[in-house]
Amino acid sequence: MTSQPRDAPQFYLTSPSACPYLPGKEERKVFTHIVGRRGRELNEILTQGGFRRSQTIAYRPACDACRACVSVRVLVNEFEPSGNLRRVLKDNADLIGNPLPNRPTSEQYSLFRRYVDARHADGGMADMTVLDYSMMVEDSHVDTKVIEYRRRGIDSGITGKGAGDLIAVCLTDEMSDGLSMVYSFYEPEMQDRSLGTFMILDHIRRAKAMGLPYLYLGYWVEGSKKMGYKARFKPQERLLAHGWVRVD
Repeated sequence: MTSQPRDAPQFYLTSPSACPYLPGKEERKVFTHIVGRRGRELNEILTQGGFRRSQTIAYRPACDACRACVSVRVLVNEFEPSGNLRRVLKDNADLIGNPLPNRPTSEQYSLFRRYVDARHADGGMADMTVLDYSMMVEDSHVDTKVIEYRRRGIDSGITGKGAGDLIAVCLTDEMSDGLSMVYSFYEPEMQDRSLGTFMILDHIRRAKAMGLPYLYLGYWVEGSKKMGYKARFKPQERLLAHGWVRVD
């Protein structure tokens, strides 16, 4: 009798469920576990192939009659912000992000709860407990950081850290060819700052400073208001049937 080695991925297919992006559609996902000694290597291969990570699960849409979900990655070395995006950077010039180990805190969870309750009260994360949140942050077999954004303090030029209340957070995977934004959230009462957009711009800057060519943004879904914003960050590459295709 033969057995599969622990590092060899096995793939599974979910049952159909309601699509969260396009009304009247159903979705299915193919998924596998990212565990073992090859966790980081496997995560990179799968991310480059259009998968996304959630804890120790890597998943990708596998819908029977729909290909609307398209993986997107920004070409960071060629990216130039538009006038609107430069205004977002200016409006948030008083913020600074501090990369930390992927350890959850009560302050993070409080911000997460305010964000979800205000923006996604009917979504899949609405019932997440503090334990669920802790698992989302900690349960990773890859190189994951939590980037906390706070206002610049008087010592920020020396320490590289912000001061005061936590304003935004991004859970980010560091890979050999880029950064992948796994999940982000922010203070919902500061909508006028466009904090979600600012965190993407800041990650583009971070990837470029690290000498990495890509920022992975997950799925762009044409016709979905939730995902349409990702088309703003060009030049980018989109993963189509025949590979990654540049879009300017």
